[in-house]
Amino acid sequence: MINRDRSEERIGFQESAPYKPSYDLQTDFVMVYGIDKTMPERIKAWKEKGYVVHLMTGVAWGEYQDYLYGKIDGQNHWDEAQTNKHESHILHGKDIPYMVPTISYTNFLTERIRIAVDAGVEAIHLEEPEFWADGGYSEAFKREWQIYYKEPWQPPHESVDAEYRASHLKAYLYKRALDRLCSELKEYALVKYNRFLRFYVPTHSLINYTQWRIISPESMLIDLPAIDGYIAQIWTGTSRTPNVYEGVRKERTFETAFLEYGMMQELVSGTDRRMWFLHDPIEDNPRHTWSDYRRNYYKTVVASLLHPEISHFEISPWPRRIFEGKYPKEDGTGVETIPENYATNLLSVMHTLGNMDQQDIQIYGYAEKIGVLVADSMMYQRRNFSNDEIESNARYDGTDPDSVKNEEDIDLLNFSHFYGLALPLLKRGLWVRPVQLDNVRRFSNYLKDYRLLILSYEFLKPEYPDLHNALAQWVKEGGVLIYVGDDSDPYHKVREWWNTGKHQYQYPREHLFECFGLANELEQGIYHIDKGVLGYLRLCPKELTTSNKSADLLREIINHSLETYDQQITLEEKNYFMLQRGPYRIAAVVDESMSSDPLVIKGSFVDLFDPTLKVLDHIQLKPDENALLYDLNYDSKKEDVKVIAASSRIEKIDQHENGFEITVRGPEKIKAAARLFCPKEPIEAKLVIGNVSKQIKCEWHEPSKTVFLNYIHSSTEQTKVVINWQ
Repeated sequence: MINRDRSEERIGFQESAPYKPSYDLQTDFVMVYGIDKTMPERIKAWKEKGYVVHLMTGVAWGEYQDYLYGKIDGQNHWDEAQTNKHESHILHGKDIPYMVPTISYTNFLTERIRIAVDAGVEAIHLEEPEFWADGGYSEAFKREWQIYYKEPWQPPHESVDAEYRASHLKAYLYKRALDRLCSELKEYALVKYNRFLRFYVPTHSLINYTQWRIISPESMLIDLPAIDGYIAQIWTGTSRTPNVYEGVRKERTFETAFLEYGMMQELVSGTDRRMWFLHDPIEDNPRHTWSDYRRNYYKTVVASLLHPEISHFEISPWPRRIFEGKYPKEDGTGVETIPENYATNLLSVMHTLGNMDQQDIQIYGYAEKIGVLVADSMMYQRRNFSNDEIESNARYDGTDPDSVKNEEDIDLLNFSHFYGLALPLLKRGLWVRPVQLDNVRRFSNYLKDYRLLILSYEFLKPEYPDLHNALAQWVKEGGVLIYVGDDSDPYHKVREWWNTGKHQYQYPREHLFECFGLANELEQGIYHIDKGVLGYLRLCPKELTTSNKSADLLREIINHSLETYDQQITLEEKNYFMLQRGPYRIAAVVDESMSSDPLVIKGSFVDLFDPTLKVLDHIQLKPDENALLYDLNYDSKKEDVKVIAASSRIEKIDQHENGFEITVRGPEKIKAAARLFCPKEPIEAKLVIGNVSKQIKCEWHEPSKTVFLNYIHSSTEQTKVVINWQ
């Protein structure tokens, strides 16, 4: 935590506004957002403040009016705007449509972003390559269809086959655009500046894009060598999207975030690519109160930290709207800026995230990962064909949750096929991880860490037959596969490998079972497959969300399959998750579980979700509560001063015979806090800004040998905290 090299890029944020001391969060890197005329100056200003500077810009949308209206090449390009079946443009804002990523549009982006390369940025983030499921009707898309499929364009709403093919093409087009743009500019940077330029893709999770009916390349990007990694754009706005469990539809922020972060971790599993997990203390929907934002923010932080494979974080998009924005008061009488204590605590949590690269990991309770197989093809079958005469213009993007009113659209948004497989296990404290089926053919040992996988083709499709060969081999060598499905999905009828050429199967499941050496028309039950086991539950997975009894059906076939595999194996169900990352204890208790008992944690801990960084020896978490703690007993050495937590960047600690001083940096005028190990009780604490010194709050906690400090940062002068103990 002390004097961390900014080149490690552990924590960062994005901001479109010019540098300002009030949101100078003192992270390792900043992503200057947008490629307008002010971009070079904004890059220069942040760089002068010591940041590693990246650029971020939207790849699907942006302030690209010069291109749309022909000022670049004399040709109007509105025919490249994403368009729905009513010939209405799909807009991100006024004159800001979501774009079809044509070759021409990609070339335009390349030239605009080249300016940032010339300005000296070290990395570029191409945000949110998104194509809406409602799109696919523009003239540009029709041309791309003819080129790709070598056949006339088909309206996506006319058949499941047309919808599936249109969606696959949408993902491919953004893959092509990113490959061309990143490859060209990487070469440009090396040729002109002898500088290796990195490219990252900030993207929502596959789970959220499927839920919100958006198509994106997702796992396709693994095939592009020019892509260096991703930002997992997961925050309260995505993870508070309601889902159904035991017949109840409601927000389940922790559970959804846990699955989303797990999904994004899979994008880089087994690769050398970087992943930053994003958090947002507020969200795009401005109608919540600060207490609501705070409660849900803590849930996403804890959910992300329960995936210790990732230790890099984007701590905030748009800090200006956090520290200068105004949001509704609890009593509804107006709006207010961020509460002082929440601002202090936010900074403490943010800087703590920079210290999460811990090698010592301990998981409490049954720790075996259970995989629910997912695939990019989930995004390709998200149109409502049940009553296409009822047209909904609602496009759920997290900012207006009440816009989706049609019953069929709500059913799609619930995404119960997936949550029906995941929530019955997650709600019992089992470590469920979405596993990318597409990666099974990319990496030969991709499934090596799993003994139990769950699969259904009622909401996704296998894009290649050799996936089944790999799954069959995994089962035969000792894996347990639970297949859930009743062959009811209309998308089984799309023109794909299982029903064309030599393959003539009604459902892809039939080919999978054939690879196991089993008959196509198999009875529901449990089957030995060499050293492994297949459990077959002939039921649509969305039915598993309707009641406790239906969720039990999944849990029962899993337990019986495991008993068939090895009678010594039993799933240890509980109502909490808890692990330790070095000195940090992370815990969450889930509601709607087998028990409403609290989780009791005893020891000596600092509560990192408390603005006063309180020392506790007894923590009791109730259902739907969570904690981020510092374990004071983790390191018994207490001879030297040590930072436990601080809402500052601690650049230096100088300890001497009579005390110590620390150099701190942070956004101006925000109340800061710190708790440190201190070998002796202080007699005074002073804040020194330039040549001015004043007394500050200093609280000694004798049992833990720690001191708590409050102070204010200065943006113009070096700020030091001086402690004397004699």
